[in-house]
Amino acid sequence: MIDKLIERIKELNNPTVVGLDPREEIIPEFIRKESYRKYGRTLKGLANAYFKFNKMIIDEIYDLVPAVKPQISMYEELGPDGIDCFIKTIKYAKEKNLIVISDIKRGDIASTAKSYSRGHIGRVSVGGNEHKVFDADFVTINGYMGYDAISPYIENCKELDKGMFVLVKTSNPNSGDIQDLKTEEGRYVYEHMGELVSKWGEELIGKYGFSKIGAVVGATYKEQGKILREQNPNTFFLVPGYGAQGATAEDLKGCFNEDGLGALINSSRGIIAAYKKDEYKDRYSEEEFHKAAREAVIRMRQDLLRVL
Repeated sequence: MIDKLIERIKELNNPTVVGLDPREEIIPEFIRKESYRKYGRTLKGLANAYFKFNKMIIDEIYDLVPAVKPQISMYEELGPDGIDCFIKTIKYAKEKNLIVISDIKRGDIASTAKSYSRGHIGRVSVGGNEHKVFDADFVTINGYMGYDAISPYIENCKELDKGMFVLVKTSNPNSGDIQDLKTEEGRYVYEHMGELVSKWGEELIGKYGFSKIGAVVGATYKEQGKILREQNPNTFFLVPGYGAQGATAEDLKGCFNEDGLGALINSSRGIIAAYKKDEYKDRYSEEEFHKAAREAVIRMRQDLLRVL
């Protein structure tokens, strides 16, 4: 799957992933009104609005980007209706030839991890029949519990050609509370985690030289990104933090190899809520939110290619 992701990046000349992180306040009023009229101001009503919103975004950007990344928390908080929306969103995105990265950040003991992995990237056996559930292509994983907590995902990556991105240096302001601590060897914790990710992925390297086991490396910490890139040449990076979190294209340059490969840059609110920005309001109505999202993707691609 990592090879397919790289091929799509090269084909589209765009290392961008769009985060599908809907919230009620960013859903255009005309979508909310229609859904609430049909289902009421209920969890089902909001989940239905989310799915229509996601579909319209996907329809407008699927020819520009290689992947989308739905963040499961936005859907889980709506209960069964939200999870149904999450599943339908993944299915619809894949029908449009988009690679799907499920942003789930799971991290638990091996027996629990096995169930998470089966549900999200593997298969669930029922009476001998195997079923796909969420059927994502990649997942994000918290590997700070060690190898046994991610080994079930590795098995599915091997058997089903899936992939994952393990948290190494995250983009949140307080990530340094733990990740920037120094070990007795004088290395930072995030460096050690990066080394472990590289080691875990040694047997899963594809034809472009990158492993199916990648790393989440926040764009908001450009110096750490450079260090991790130098230390882990075979690890593909999923990079959050561009745009809304403050990182610029210049901050991201160190996450890429000299050939311009090696990283996939995420933008969520900066794209799906672009229509709310002053720079788009004059040219796009609320009903054209998806067209504003398309322009935001094009601008982001141009900005990234400018520094690569």
